[in-house]
Amino acid sequence: MIYTITFNPSLDYVMFVPQLHVGGVSRAVRESIFPGGKGINVAVVLERLGLPCTALGFCAGYTGKAMLGMLDGEISRLDFISLPEGQSRINVKIKSEQESDVNGRGPAVSSAYFSELLNKLSALGKDDVLVLAGAVCAGLSSDAYAMILRSLKERGVLCVVDATGDLLKNALSLRPFLIKPNAEELADLFGADIQTQEEIEKYAREAQKLGARNVLVSMGAQGALLLTEEGRILRGDPARLTGPVVNSVGAGDSMVAGFLAGWLKTRDPRKALDLALACGGACVMQEWLPTRADVRALLSAPEEFSL
Repeated sequence: MIYTITFNPSLDYVMFVPQLHVGGVSRAVRESIFPGGKGINVAVVLERLGLPCTALGFCAGYTGKAMLGMLDGEISRLDFISLPEGQSRINVKIKSEQESDVNGRGPAVSSAYFSELLNKLSALGKDDVLVLAGAVCAGLSSDAYAMILRSLKERGVLCVVDATGDLLKNALSLRPFLIKPNAEELADLFGADIQTQEEIEKYAREAQKLGARNVLVSMGAQGALLLTEEGRILRGDPARLTGPVVNSVGAGDSMVAGFLAGWLKTRDPRKALDLALACGGACVMQEWLPTRADVRALLSAPEEFSL
């Protein structure tokens, strides 16, 4: 089974505003509401690619219940811990001349509830996969992901980490199977100024030296770079889009899902990279997340993945 954890999920309120007047009144021409959070996004895309998931995390209040209601039917199993205080956050995504996000803070999580999450993970074993994605809630430290990986270290669970800053840095020594920074996040991890693909390769290797087994770096219009566990560098061009760019939210999460699905289906890093790029490209043409048909349309040989 594949498990994902979303510590601080949300309702994403997406507003399409032709002209944004900062300090004044702006009128939306259309709006949508979707369940949000990186781990949730990964789980939804994996499900749409035919891989069932259990989604774990924390939720609170009316917004938490609404979020879980919207996910009913999208994810095979929802196993969120309900917090007694606060509200799951609402993130406002403004689509105008430029994309602007206002993200809520969300509820705090005490050590007791974090221990409850660790207890849920105690059932995982060598045939399971765990995806840790996004930031943690207030009340938890930047060691939270490292603590989870340490608790699973002797069980052979395949772990994926998609995080930034100290949350990612502290997890690297536990040898996650995959990390997926973008170029800016990779630069931030090392306090470096990265301008070229050669520099991206250099710092991907530095991340591998710190413990990451496979490093997938998303590079927007330049595609992606994959450093495999064996030290090979694979490069992939972005998918050729069949429609306009609508929304970039969730594209990185879709790439994580695509790579993981590709790897689990083929055990071929090249094919996994190709599926990751197709999922990322399919996502940017959607208001929310891509369907299996959206991804198939960008693959030259979808039968390789049983899609």
